[in-house]
Amino acid sequence: MASENSSTVAAAEAPAAAPAAAAAPATVVPDSTAQPTDAGSESKPGTSEPRDADQRGDRDDSRGKRQGPPSSSRHKKRKADFEWKKSNKRSRNDEPEGGWPQRKPRENPFSAEEIAGEERKPKKKVAVLIGYSGTGYKGMQINDQEKTIEGDLFAAFVAAGAVSKANADDHKKSSLMRCARTDKGVHAAGNVISLKLIMDENMVENINSHLPDQIRIWGIQRTNNQFNCYKSCDSRWYEYLLPSYCLLPPHPQTYLGKKIWEQAEAKGATNEVKERLSDVQGFWEEVDEKEIKPILESLDAETRAAVLERMHASESLTNGLVDGSVPAAEGAAKTEEAKAKVTEPKTEPESNDAKPEEPTGPREPTPVDFALRDIKYAYIDAKRRYRVTPERLAILQSALNKYLGTHNFYNYTVRTEFKDAAAKRHIKSFEANPEPIVIGKTEWISLKVHGQSFMMHQIRKMVGLACLVTRCGSPLSIIDTTYESEKMAIPKAPSLGLLLERPVFESYNNKARTQLGLEMLEFDKHMDRILPFKHEFIYSRIYEVEEKENSFHEFFQQVDNFKSSYFLWLTAGGLEAARASGGKVEAVQMEGDDEDEDAEGGDG
Repeated sequence: MASENSSTVAAAEAPAAAPAAAAAPATVVPDSTAQPTDAGSESKPGTSEPRDADQRGDRDDSRGKRQGPPSSSRHKKRKADFEWKKSNKRSRNDEPEGGWPQRKPRENPFSAEEIAGEERKPKKKVAVLIGYSGTGYKGMQINDQEKTIEGDLFAAFVAAGAVSKANADDHKKSSLMRCARTDKGVHAAGNVISLKLIMDENMVENINSHLPDQIRIWGIQRTNNQFNCYKSCDSRWYEYLLPSYCLLPPHPQTYLGKKIWEQAEAKGATNEVKERLSDVQGFWEEVDEKEIKPILESLDAETRAAVLERMHASESLTNGLVDGSVPAAEGAAKTEEAKAKVTEPKTEPESNDAKPEEPTGPREPTPVDFALRDIKYAYIDAKRRYRVTPERLAILQSALNKYLGTHNFYNYTVRTEFKDAAAKRHIKSFEANPEPIVIGKTEWISLKVHGQSFMMHQIRKMVGLACLVTRCGSPLSIIDTTYESEKMAIPKAPSLGLLLERPVFESYNNKARTQLGLEMLEFDKHMDRILPFKHEFIYSRIYEVEEKENSFHEFFQQVDNFKSSYFLWLTAGGLEAARASGGKVEAVQMEGDDEDEDAEGGDG
């Protein structure tokens, strides 16, 4: 889940849109977070509940279904399918995961003489309890071409002598398995990996001495030889930290803000929407009067007219949407210049002899740029001063309650079909802490979700939708609609706020206690070290990044100013309004997430 290899101006300061994506198949609303990654999943043995994907040899992009070669002949189909299964089974440990290109074998860093001279020591199957801050890492799962949590862990095992020099070139020789994969930048207060290690005295301290401070080993416990931390995990707890200002309604001058009231009036639902937003009615009008109006009045007439025209220029952006953490603005000039430009999709190929454009340097900021910068930060400061009301939290909790139980969450992940059995997931609990905390200028809400397993992006999309429903005054019934077959665009909230709290091994612990005579896998006994680590290396970094980069502000600002019918199902018009494009729409090209994000298919 959350860990794995992974959190959110007024309309004025949105970054430039990404190039338009290729037209998607004819669907009512496109998935706004399509990524070129596998969202594979499997079912837990002996139950009907699906499990999240990990080390499957015979998986494909359709999640949970074997994919044999197509054939028009039944005989050919059976024969080809048999050959495919046979070859797949034999090579399942050698094939790259997720359809990615086969990488070259890693060279052993030790010479043949060093390997031959090393004393052979027995290995034992163990569970390693770990915690880490995902900042600066490409995710959890080991990848020789990227900086990953497992990559640093395995290097520390080798340096500490827990993995022999002969096995230093391949983690598979040690049977390494992770309990839960996390996406790029996602943190984990508690996670577990299982593998065979050479155990000596003070091994935990020795390994930690070879790790950066943002990765810690809490303990190493002996298990039975058949233990697999992924298969033995019964459920997982995740936490998501959310600035409370994310529950504020869209500014009334943004595209979505206008459509909310237009659709409410058209459907005769104005009173219902007003009631759902009653505790925040007038918030933006007061900010405009007290904060924005003085800035505008200080400008000369010509500059003021230009500023007013560009304040909501991002409404014209029809391609590109910030989804996830976004970099801080590199200055008002660059931001506003890019925002003011709208690139229309090309319908004709360019001439082969077209002259390349001459490079141009950054222009000097103008009075308009400075004014727009001041307005942007006036809006951000107003958001940070907001303190959520009990009414807002109650609506948010009601939205989270809609996720409880078993539902078809295919709209909450990528590359998954409605009919796929793996799309059904069970949520045990999803709670918003009724007592937010204030860090610096910003108020934060802690959301904790407990589920058996989660698909790629599922938690971030659940958080994103719950926030959108709350802030748009949408009927809660729209969440039930997302479990149906119609495709709906649900933007995923920034990865910044997501962290894996801990995995749960209830079944294994019962067996360990009653049959194996082994220690149970629990994090409670390590809390005296875990809690300080969370505050220093996870919570503090989330707060600092949000304070610096305004990730959540940028995320919701882009959603509010996305001029398209994609998100109009949040209004009183429902899916009918979202179908305004006639059912043939373009896929949304997201900004803010790297192209290789989730390349290993992390949870959450």
